[in-house]
Amino acid sequence: MPYFNETQFAMRDAIRRMVDKEIRPIAAEVDTSDHIPERIFHLFGDMGLMQLWVPEEYGGPGGDLTSVCMAREEISRVSEACALIAGMNSIGMILPLLHFGTEEQKKRWLPLVAKGRTWTAVAMTEPESGSDVASMKTHAKKDGDSWILNGQKCFITWGNMAHYILVFARTSGDKGFQGISCFLLDTKTPGFRVGRNERKMGLNGVPNVQIFFDNVRIPAENLVGEEGRGFIACMRILDMNRPTVGAAAVGVAQGALDASLDYAKSRKQFGRAIAQFQGLQWMLADMAMQLEAARALVYECARLVDAGDFTRLSEMSSMAKCFASDVAMKVTTDAVQVFGGAGYMKDYPVERMMRDAKINQIFEGTNQIQRIVISRHLLGMH
Repeated sequence: MPYFNETQFAMRDAIRRMVDKEIRPIAAEVDTSDHIPERIFHLFGDMGLMQLWVPEEYGGPGGDLTSVCMAREEISRVSEACALIAGMNSIGMILPLLHFGTEEQKKRWLPLVAKGRTWTAVAMTEPESGSDVASMKTHAKKDGDSWILNGQKCFITWGNMAHYILVFARTSGDKGFQGISCFLLDTKTPGFRVGRNERKMGLNGVPNVQIFFDNVRIPAENLVGEEGRGFIACMRILDMNRPTVGAAAVGVAQGALDASLDYAKSRKQFGRAIAQFQGLQWMLADMAMQLEAARALVYECARLVDAGDFTRLSEMSSMAKCFASDVAMKVTTDAVQVFGGAGYMKDYPVERMMRDAKINQIFEGTNQIQRIVISRHLLGMH
């Protein structure tokens, strides 16, 4: 595999050992109980997986996009829910501060995140504002040396666990994307409230909650980036994170393919292993080809970013996320077919993998939105 350097290979092997020992035995239970044990978060924090992107100068592992993608892929082979912990603080705090924060903000918060015990979330989606970010209604009004925040968000991943939440809110009456700003909110602030935890098709164990802001007072120094330019920050953060979604999709697809290969060799029908039937062999070949193409695209995007080449970031990150997640949905669906009736049963992991794979086509921007982004770059309309 040419994607990793020697250090990253060693890290991959360490993660793989951890996954086999700690995650594989509980993956099914995480799904059925809709709960990830707290010790897993602490384990990931101790390994540096939650805070991978924090630079060494702020006490972190000094990881890069390739490392985050690799961690997400390895863990997703067994549990995509647990994989979401890896790099979980990237878009909630680390990337916003690295790209748009002041040096004072970086020195204040990044060493805290580097300890691996601080959990963060991102609050952008609202009941009437998903892909249409410009229609958000949550707003913040300046009041002396503070901002007063009011509104609500929905489907917020880790929203009930986060110590800090990156909140996007309208700070002016300008229509469209203008006038949107972003703030770091301490969830202990009065007026912040968590609503229901949504019941989902897949990715069980990962909370997605409603959150509410009722005259929440945020210090002015918690404004991240320039006032009114939060949408630009949001898009850059999503561009940096979308390849990690693609990596998770690659991981769950690889897990489904691995399970399919094992089952095809052991399951016998008509007196021989089903792996000997050409029709099934072709299915497995297609699954493998699609998977390798998706992996190559994800890590090529990561390589460019880590090399400091951002010229095609938006286009490439959309391609990586969109293609890999479409492949994951196809591969996991085919895996269920390989298993036949058994694949439809919860006794086998491919049923869970198929359900988990679906979310990757939806969050961090639906794949329809990704295709719009890609086509606009192709046509010079961006």
